[in-house]
Parts: sequence; C-alpha cells; structure tokens
Amino acid sequence: MVTLKNDFLTVLISEVGAEIHSVKNTNGDEFMWTADPDVWPMHAPIMFPICGGLKDDKYLMYGKEYTLQKHGFIRFETFKVEKSDDTNVTFLYTPTKETKAQYPFDYELRVIYTLDKNTLSAKYKVTNKSDIKMYYAVGGHEGYLCEDGIENYDVVFEQNETLGAYVLDGNLLTYDKVPVIENSNTLPLKYDYFKVDALVFKDVKSNKVTLTHRNSSKRVTVDFTGFDVLMLWTKPGAKYICIEPWSSHPDNIDSDYDFTKKYHITSLEVGETKENVHTITFEK
Repeated sequence: MVTLKNDFLTVLISEVGAEIHSVKNTNGDEFMWTADPDVWPMHAPIMFPICGGLKDDKYLMYGKEYTLQKHGFIRFETFKVEKSDDTNVTFLYTPTKETKAQYPFDYELRVIYTLDKNTLSAKYKVTNKSDIKMYYAVGGHEGYLCEDGIENYDVVFEQNETLGAYVLDGNLLTYDKVPVIENSNTLPLKYDYFKVDALVFKDVKSNKVTLTHRNSSKRVTVDFTGFDVLMLWTKPGAKYICIEPWSSHPDNIDSDYDFTKKYHITSLEVGETKENVHTITFEK
C-alpha cells in the first residue's frame, strides 16, 4: 500500500489495480467507500482496456476473436511502483501472458496520482509498445462514501443541463434515453434511478460535477475534462455513489463485435502515448 500525505489529506492506494482505497482529511473523515464485501467489494477500480461490457463478452481485433470480461482485467492486476514521494506516485503495468490472451497488445500503462492541497489527480498514461496500432478505453470507477444514504446528496453540474440517461439492457447500451434533468444543474440522487443499473450520460456540457451533502459541508468535485462518458452508479440502498469518467462506453446492443468501431475508442500508433486525467477535490 502506498501512502500520499500533505496538510489536507491522507490517501492510501493499493498496488493491486492501482486502486485508491482511502482518502481522509485531517479530522479523520473518510471520503471513499469502504468496500464492504457484502455490498460491493471494491473502492475505486480502474477500467482498462474496456469500460463496461462487451456483447457476449467477446470482440474481434485484427481478424481474431477474444474474450474479455466487463470492465476488463486491470483492476485485478498488480502494478509496480515506478517512483513515489510524499505527494506523488507512478504505478506501472505491463501485460502478462495471461492478459495478452485476452488483449493482444504490448503496452505500458502508467497510473500517476498527484496530491495538491485537497485535490487528487489521477492520470492514465498509455504507451503502445506493439508493432501495430492498438485500441483501448480507460476510465475511473471511484466510489464515494454516503454514510446516511445517497438520497441526502445532490450531484451538481458545472452548467445547467438537459440530460437523458441511456438505458442499459444487461451490460449493453440501448439507443433509448430516460429524461433525468431538464434545464437544471442539480440532480437529487434517488435509489430508484439505479434499479436497472447505472445512469449513462454521453452528451454532458459540463466538465465538472460536485457531490454535495444537503445538510453538511461535505463535497466531492470531479473534473472529468476530456472524458466522453459520465456514469453514476450504486446498488439499491447502498451507502456510496460512484462518479465515473470513462473514455468510451459499453457495447451497443447491435454491436458487430469490431473493437475498432466502439464508441470513441482510443487508438495509438506504434510508439505513441496518450493520457487521460481527472481530478477529485475533497471538502468537509
């Protein structure tokens, strides 16, 4: 476990999945979900090389069929700590024989966390080490603790929005939308929203959202600039909400399995590097 610490926050991050496990302020207030195994046994998994599910859990790449579970495999893999100090850490992952059987590319995935005052930045940096163009998606899945339940919280958008959430059919995305916000910047959270799984937004004008407790000063602001999809998810009655910036989304129900045609899939030429960054600001 790696610890980042300054005068505002203490952050614990595991080498397994480069996953944030805990963020506490100087009063000892916890901001992250505690990974109760009877509810949801994770804190803040990273999605790679897909976000969400694939049709029939399979895809085609360069004429070959592969099987890959929902959200990919990186959350279960052990990273190497490449470098670290009190407020920065770089985790490095390179593929194994087992993961290359699921996803055939050679690459370096670096997850770089930087703590600046009460803001934690998470950078996903991917370099293509293969001799062919590679394709991938990446995203965060941070779960934020809501001790008294999500219905005491609002998600406040940076701008007024008129948004519909895309409807999921199992792990796949349909083309139907359910209206959620009409010319407002505030989404009062309700467990009813999550009876069918998640709220999927891919036409958001805002670059930031803030999880706000209605009866206290607790706030978590997520800046997801550069990500194409915003997901909100919890389980009915659970004491957390996930605010998830994704670079792509689950397969559509009519997917033809071609990985290269996935929505906003990222491509990397040989030797090329690309980065996705989101920041999380904690206040209480």
